[in-house]
Amino acid sequence: MAILAGKRALIVGVATDRSIAWGIAQAMHAHGAQLAFSYANDAFKQRLEPLAASIGSKLLMPIDVQVDEQIDAAFELLAREWGQIDILVHAVAFAPREALAGSFSANTPREAFRIAHDVSSYSFTALARGAAPLMAGRAGAMLTLSYLGAVRSIPSYNVMGLAKASLEANVRFLAADLGPRNIRVNAISAGPIKTLAAAGIGGFRKMLAHVAQIAPLRRNVSTEDVGNAATFLCSDMAAGITGEILYVDSGFSTVGMSFADGET
Repeated sequence: MAILAGKRALIVGVATDRSIAWGIAQAMHAHGAQLAFSYANDAFKQRLEPLAASIGSKLLMPIDVQVDEQIDAAFELLAREWGQIDILVHAVAFAPREALAGSFSANTPREAFRIAHDVSSYSFTALARGAAPLMAGRAGAMLTLSYLGAVRSIPSYNVMGLAKASLEANVRFLAADLGPRNIRVNAISAGPIKTLAAAGIGGFRKMLAHVAQIAPLRRNVSTEDVGNAATFLCSDMAAGITGEILYVDSGFSTVGMSFADGET
């Protein structure tokens, strides 16, 4: 069943074919959605063009989420080309590499804190403000991506954890603000996945191994797992769900203490 048939989605944040955002795009395409994509710069555009072409998408636009004029121009383009949209997917996060290792307090200068929150959290507000008018009269859905580091300290995640905590609060405030306009806002908190962004986090391979050993499902999640959950949350099947953080992490976030198989 094509649960997104007739819906149009803007996906912000595809970096490579291993991106969580690309997993979401593939799942949404498979369920009938028409997709538009944004890219941050020319290097990302070159990576994105063949991916978009592979699913028949021709609507690509530059969006540096720190530049309001580019955000405005993107939604003006969508208004001209499509008139309205149904779905916004925000898959954008960044912090300076030097802030994602070692001591949190020692390696978090003011500028790194500002950048992490601007790119990773405020950008969702900015994009939501642009998307909301194009969802008028429709059952709109907005989705962003979080991580367990928003609510627990994770080694080397550092300032990004604070930015994700801000993003999760962002979801709740946007849900309350836009709900009367029949726009739902949710987030997926995905387990660790090998992506370009994850490569900047110290000890990431150890993190993957630990989750696969301890999580109830005894495996890491895939971009397909996240894509399927995202498709559901943005479909009319989830019409009563808003302001929520859905964990797609093989159950790891539910475990308080666990031993490796065979240990007692």
